[in-house]
Amino acid sequence: MQEIFNIFIKSIFIDNMVFAYFLGMCSYLAVSKTVSTSFGLGIAVVFVLGITVPVDYLLNEFVLQPGALVWLDEGFKDVDLSFLSFILFIAIIASMVQLVEMVVEKFSPALYASLGIFLPLIAVNCAILGGSLFMQQREYQSLAQATSFGLGSGVGFFLAIVGIAAIREKIRYSNIPPALRGLGITFIITGLMGIAFMSFLGIKL
Repeated sequence: MQEIFNIFIKSIFIDNMVFAYFLGMCSYLAVSKTVSTSFGLGIAVVFVLGITVPVDYLLNEFVLQPGALVWLDEGFKDVDLSFLSFILFIAIIASMVQLVEMVVEKFSPALYASLGIFLPLIAVNCAILGGSLFMQQREYQSLAQATSFGLGSGVGFFLAIVGIAAIREKIRYSNIPPALRGLGITFIITGLMGIAFMSFLGIKL
């Protein structure tokens, strides 16, 4: 149980998708103009990562790894389908994003309209695919660990995008040099937030 909690905390603060690996920067920069929109996208990313990472873990364990198909028959012990990882991971991500898109459109049309093209683009968000690939690379030992990592990565992205959105709303009325307005100052703040998150490297888990 402690290991699962450690993975969750580490994926939020130490291995943050945005500030540690700079993944998902396109939607992070484009959608973070208002807190309400960022909140909606952040929740959607938490949901998608929380579902796709454990599903991809099961797919990797029972289908893709060398010898994973041995549960079907001993004759499959030499079969290696790991070369299909990218295709199958993306297929699962796309199906989950489609589900999220339908739910958001039905229950929150205003949020669906404000997110626009960036909601279906979650399917090609490198942070989402990165979650599944990191899970595969780190060889988590159980479904609970993979789920903890997926949820933690989603929460980390949520904190990053809502945090930058809150700051961007505040600095809208600040006296910023014209050359730095917009994305310029956003990149600078993102770098400073990344440095701030590096302070969590000292946490002993």
